Amino acid sequence: VQLQASGGGLVQAGGSLRLSCAASGISLEMYAIGWFRQAPGKVREAVSCISGGDGDEYYAESLKGRFIISRDNAKNIIYLQMNSLKPEDTALYYCAAELKSRASELCTRFGYNLWGRGTQVTVSS
Repeated sequence: VQLQASGGGLVQAGGSLRLSCAASGISLEMYAIGWFRQAPGKVREAVSCISGGDGDEYYAESLKGRFIISRDNAKNIIYLQMNSLKPEDTALYYCAAELKSRASELCTRFGYNLWGRGTQVTVSS
């Protein structure tokens, strides 16, 4: 079982990035998958989560309208499209999963039991 995040990098403010979370060994339909981030010296925060069955989505209030989460069940990949990036979006982003959970639960309770290595996102001003 593995979650592997990729797609991070250095981008100028106002730019876009798409992160990918490749899941192996699990069925996305059974798990809520979420993106979380942590910047140096700051607390970890939930970015966005998506439920397994119906694909219900949850977003951090401050990120609504700029970030979009999606999934490709056939490829077993979760995406995070990040637009209009700001320097304060700079952080290590990682994906995590919780079996039989809902997007809102995962993103608010941080009850994940699977997670992968993160991918660094750096936004320059």
